[in-house]
This record gives sequence, structure tokens and C-alpha cells, in this order.
Amino acid sequence: MSAHPEISPGVQRLLEVARTRRRESLFGREQAAESVFAVLFVVAAILFAWLAPSDRELSPALAVALVLAYALVAGAEFPSGAGFGVPTQIVLVPMLLLLPTATVPGLVALALVVVSVVHVGRGRVARDRIVNSVADAWFALAPAIVLVLGHAQVPAWEHWPIYLLALAAQIAFDTAVSVARGWIAFDMSPRAMLSELRMAHRIDLLLAPVGLLAAFAAADQPYAALLVLPLAWLFMIFAGERAARVEQTLELSSAYRGTALLLGDVIEADDEYTGRHTEDVVELTVAIADRMRVDEETRRAAELGALLHDVGKIAIPKEIINKPGKLDEAEWAIMKTHTVEGQRMLERVGGLLARVGVVVRASHERWDGGGYPDGLAGEQIPLAARIVSACDAYNAMTTDRPYRRSLGVEVAVGELIAHAGRQFDPAVVDALVAHTRA
Repeated sequence: MSAHPEISPGVQRLLEVARTRRRESLFGREQAAESVFAVLFVVAAILFAWLAPSDRELSPALAVALVLAYALVAGAEFPSGAGFGVPTQIVLVPMLLLLPTATVPGLVALALVVVSVVHVGRGRVARDRIVNSVADAWFALAPAIVLVLGHAQVPAWEHWPIYLLALAAQIAFDTAVSVARGWIAFDMSPRAMLSELRMAHRIDLLLAPVGLLAAFAAADQPYAALLVLPLAWLFMIFAGERAARVEQTLELSSAYRGTALLLGDVIEADDEYTGRHTEDVVELTVAIADRMRVDEETRRAAELGALLHDVGKIAIPKEIINKPGKLDEAEWAIMKTHTVEGQRMLERVGGLLARVGVVVRASHERWDGGGYPDGLAGEQIPLAARIVSACDAYNAMTTDRPYRRSLGVEVAVGELIAHAGRQFDPAVVDALVAHTRA
């Protein structure tokens, strides 16, 4: 197994955003949304605890013990996109069946506040984000309601259909509330939120039976439920190791990007025109990739490929790069080696940049197979390289070169359309033309 697990660009971006966001204070829209959800939860939890019937008295000592146990387990965070999963089911289920069920949502909120206070003290979370922990407790309300209405507030095997319904209600309600919070606070799409919740719900499903077994084992001796704490400690160790691996992967990815930017600066220092041209191609490439709605992996490859598509020109003699006239056959043969030289340089760096090297190598291939260096055609050419190729050509046509003046936007667009299906991917040309006319 690799010491640095692969993280997709989309997940990487979400992890970086989440890591930064938790340390920042709430902004206006988010603050208002989280405050409303927190207040509504407090009202709902109080009313539920007051109105719901219960067949047992609350034991303050047991409640404190389980709240602290829940807080301990909630500290085992498994990063997943902009959120994280926590193995709290091993304590939540015993709380629902060993304490007065109607009091559990409020106690879960208290446990989450304890966790947030600890995170604030460690500098991991901004102080005003404690309100988020109260809003995070909504998921505990649905299973408690199902258990109360189903008269299944104690461990008993005949209640298993109610237990299944309570788990389904928990996941469904958590999904609904989380989607609503994401949409209201960040205008985050429901699809993106569902993707973010996948790991958390998978953990809930897998650990709910463990929590149920703990509740049954502790039916006569409620404090026996605390025997799950060694398992919680094990989860914390695993969560810490996963978080460390994710952090290392993010740092490594940042180092690759920093290396790419440094190489971009080297290109600009080596040749001012090539440097300016590269910056323009990067900006245009990202815009076209976004317009085409490519996946995150392709978008990143296109962005870095555009940044480094000319890096191999460092190895080309200056008299060829800066020649005011057209290149002769021998000079052109040397010039065409820059894509191979670029890939070779990036392969020496390795990792992410080695994969970007494939895009750099293919950035002068043609849709009809007449390009260089490998004569790839059509979809044999990586999509990222096809985007870079068209954007590179468009920028070259619309800027002054050592041997000619700019052709102008309309002429360049006409050339792109004329060569669509021959030199360029027609879909990329359509997106590029639409972008220029937007």
C-alpha cells in the first residue's frame, strides 16, 4: 500500500476548504443559517423531552458517563471531502435504549458542544463555530421519535423492526437536514451534499449493530455499555492515522503544485514571451474546462498541462526560440522535441507532475493523427491535452509573435472552426468559440 494514498482533485479541494473553513469565523449567511438550525433544534429537543412519554427515570451519573463517552467517540473523525465520518453509533444506540429516549437528542448536542470546546482549545475550530455542533445534533431526533412512537425504548429483540426503522429515519433525516444546511449556508448542490454524506452514513450502518449489541449486553447493568470505549480508542487511533495520511497527501500535492508554479516562473524568466503566453493559455484552459464541465481530474491535468506545456522549450536553443522568421526543416525538427523534453523533465519530478507530463507530451497532437510526437488521433489524445492544444493555438493566433502580428479574434475563431475535426477536437472548439463570444 502506498504511503500517500491517491485523493481525487475534487475531494482534495473539499478537504482543503474544510480544513480552512473550520478555523475561520462564521460569515453572514452561514452564521445566520447555523444559528437558525441550532435554535430550532434546541426548541425541538426541549419540547420532545417534555412531551414524550418515558418508562424510566434519568440517571444523572449514567447520563454524564454516556455523554462523555459519546464526546470521546465523536473525536475520532475520519476525513471525507468537506466533512467527516465519526463512529458514534456504538454509543448513540446504547444512549437511546438505556437512557430516557426523549432526553437523548439534547444529550447528544451537549456531547457535541464538549467536543467543539476541546477543538477550540486546541485551535482546530473557530470559537463561534460551537453553534454548528448544536445544529449537528438534528440527526439524533429522528430515531428517538421512532423509538418513542414505536414503544421500543428498551432493549428487546422483538423490537428489531422498530430499530431498523429508527436507523433508516436517522439517515433520512440527517440527509434532509444536511442538504438543507448546505444549500442555505453555502448554496451547495444536493448532489454534492449526498456525496459528502456517503462515508458518514456508511459508518453509521456498519456500527449500528455493534451499538445495539452493547445496549443489549448492558440492559441489566447500564454502565457495561462503557465497555465499548476501548473500541472507541481504537477508532481514534485509526482516525488519527488516516488524518495524518490525508495531511501528508495534501502537503505532497501542494509541493507538486508549488514545483509546477516554480517551473512556470523558470519558463517566464527564460523567455518573457513564452511566460506571458503560458499565463494566458492557463487562464483560457481553465475557463474552457469549466465550460465543458469536465471532471476534477481532467480539469487539474488541463490546468497544470497548460502551465507546463512549454516547459521543454528550456532545452531548445535560444536562437531557434527567438528566430524572427520561420524555422527551417532542421530547426523545426529540434523545436518539435520540446514536448518530449517537457515530459522527460516532469517524469524526473514524479508523482502528479509525471502524469501531467503525458498531457505536455500530447499537447501538439492533432485530432486527425497528423500531430507530433506520437501521431495520436481522436480520443487517443487525453482530453486535457486536446483542451490545451486548442487554447494554445488560439492564444498564439491572437498575440504578436516574433515572426508575425496578431491575426485578431475573428480570424482566430474562423481558423479554429475551419480546423475542427482535423487539428482540433470539435467539442473543444465549440466550447472555445462559445467562450470568445460570451
